[in-house]
Amino acid sequence: MQKPTTIFGKFLVWRLKHIPNTEFVYILSVLIGLVTGLIAILLKNITHLIQHLLHNTDGAIGIYFNYYYFVIPLFGLILTYLAIKYIVRNDVSHGIPTTLHSISKRDGVIRPFQMWGSVITSTLTVGFGGSVGLEGPTVSTGAAIGSNVARAFHLSSKTRIILLSAAAAGAMSAIFKVPIASIIFVVEVFSLDLTLTSLIPLLLASVSAVLTSYFLVGDAYLLEFTLKDKFAISDVPWIIVLAAMSGLVSIYFTQVYFKMGTFFDGILNNWHRVFIGGILLGVLIFIIPPLYGEGFEIINSLLQGSTPEGVLHSRLENYLPIDWAIIVLLIGLMLFKIIAASLTFGAKGVGGVFVPVLFMGSIIGNITARIINLLTDYQVSETNFTLLGMAGILAGVLHAPLTGVFLIAELTGGYKLIIPLIIVSAISYAITKLVIPHSVYHHELAKKGMLVTHNKDQAVLTMMQLERVVETNFSRINQEMTIGQLVHEVVSVSKRNMFPVVDIEDHLIGVLYIDDIRNIMFDHKIYETTHVRTFMKQPEDIIFFDDDMALVMKKFSDSGMWNIPVIKDGKYRGFVSRSKVLTAYRRKLIEFAG
Repeated sequence: MQKPTTIFGKFLVWRLKHIPNTEFVYILSVLIGLVTGLIAILLKNITHLIQHLLHNTDGAIGIYFNYYYFVIPLFGLILTYLAIKYIVRNDVSHGIPTTLHSISKRDGVIRPFQMWGSVITSTLTVGFGGSVGLEGPTVSTGAAIGSNVARAFHLSSKTRIILLSAAAAGAMSAIFKVPIASIIFVVEVFSLDLTLTSLIPLLLASVSAVLTSYFLVGDAYLLEFTLKDKFAISDVPWIIVLAAMSGLVSIYFTQVYFKMGTFFDGILNNWHRVFIGGILLGVLIFIIPPLYGEGFEIINSLLQGSTPEGVLHSRLENYLPIDWAIIVLLIGLMLFKIIAASLTFGAKGVGGVFVPVLFMGSIIGNITARIINLLTDYQVSETNFTLLGMAGILAGVLHAPLTGVFLIAELTGGYKLIIPLIIVSAISYAITKLVIPHSVYHHELAKKGMLVTHNKDQAVLTMMQLERVVETNFSRINQEMTIGQLVHEVVSVSKRNMFPVVDIEDHLIGVLYIDDIRNIMFDHKIYETTHVRTFMKQPEDIIFFDDDMALVMKKFSDSGMWNIPVIKDGKYRGFVSRSKVLTAYRRKLIEFAG
């Protein structure tokens, strides 16, 4: 056996001899958490630096910044698209859906450019005013790092998915300083099978990342909240009202997001997408300046019980009492935030929906409290309702009710609001789920049958890949071939008992089974007069190359066949056998269960 010559190769050999696999995964989890923590801080700082330079320059942009809202977002989107086209040279998606696809169909393999592509493109998008968040790109960057580290050390696909998930948890933990909620987010969104094997790496990466964040940026939180008002049992009826409102807003958010995505998908020219989306976004931000960027200033103002500056001193105050004018303006902010975010995505911008979700949640909670306080004698806490609204929209839009509960619980530094959090998250999730079966992260994968869920049987089928079970060593024959030619040229050299009948363009015409000609295949009298077309049959069913494995299994069950032909792009590609599918399923199940 040839000895490795590189330092890394020698380290791999040394590691196999001296560090057990489990302990090595733990070490990698800590290091990955450290790196993802650094990435999260880097993304935030670069983005804030761009925004600071644009807002505070002494030149014309700084003086007349508001008047440049027409062009600044468009300029950022143009830079983003140029970076995608000429620097990254690959399509940089919104992140988390791509990560989910890698888990379901690529055994956790994420292409290396994802480790840095989102860092460049998301900072340009958000720094120049794109109305999306940095959390999605941070999570996807961390996941790509985890995946590629696992590949570099030749770890199994199961371990690769665990490290990928640990890195994603670390990214969330570093951003919000909520290590437990980050783990729950990964379990809910990635449908990770939570066992001791996967839990410890998640914990280690999450803690490592949050400690990195504390060390570099101190104990400052992205969301600043101090619990002032205690939960009272008499608040429950109004909390249920807020939960119902959160469910309705979650449905609105998701429907607008899907419809805007469909609209931009119909624009095939990428430059047209950039200019149409960028110009519309610029106009919208010019009219409603608080839609610029992520919007944490708005969220934190509401959490602290104050009215955001961008909402004060509007012309509406000339026509409405100030309290109602603020409510109307906040409703406008809430309704247009998802439109602004969708325009950013449609124009090839890179970002995440997590912050728009929090943005809209904080507003629906705040205006619900304001309306209750104005119309009734009962007074509720506006800050608490702001927080509860964020949990409700998180639960509804992301279909992650536990994430909503624990994210907010950790942000408040305790569990004094745990009961109202559970009420709002559960009801909002239930209402949204009735109308929209899949979240914004899962929608596209679910449509293609690629979504991994907590249903282990379904998850294993989803993670199986059809191309890995297709057998191609079948001899093709044509329908004009004589039985003599078939016996001498094909059957005599073949180990198979069936033969696909195809035309000159490789289209499947039928299938010939040995059993159907066994009684006559040694009758020399008919060798030259009888042709294949006499005995060939149409298959009971056909598998198409884009069929998911659950459908493949159903076809085997419904047809009773042991071998089904596979068609790709209208042409014959091979057969799938029931026994090979079941063997592959059994192996994947063992691997999936760890």
